[in-house]
Amino acid sequence: MDDMKSRFALYGFGFFIGLVLVFFFLGGKKASCNWLPNDRILNIIAQKKISFGDHVKESIAVGKADSLEIMQVLQHGDIDFSKSRVKNDPCRNYWIEQDQDQKELIITVEVCDSVAIVQSLKVQLK
Repeated sequence: MDDMKSRFALYGFGFFIGLVLVFFFLGGKKASCNWLPNDRILNIIAQKKISFGDHVKESIAVGKADSLEIMQVLQHGDIDFSKSRVKNDPCRNYWIEQDQDQKELIITVEVCDSVAIVQSLKVQLK
């Protein structure tokens, strides 16, 4: 019985030391784990230079949406992989949706090697 208690005590001590080391080494770094496909693709898009297609620029000029709303969709939106074309070469196309206030924004983004181009914007009022 004492042998089992000492094993648990040693295990707990080692586990605690391991946690302290992990928090010490990774605490100040911007380490992130994007395990889900939606989060990984949004992270990839965020790392690229983002530009807007002509149709999207016209929609912004008319006032359907602004660039801040579009950037929010690119950061927090939901990718519909069934409507996306992920096998395209050299650029993949993603369909991203997000509900904002009293409207739903739907954008398509063409992701290439160094740039992500917002190709279309659709605004649906609720």
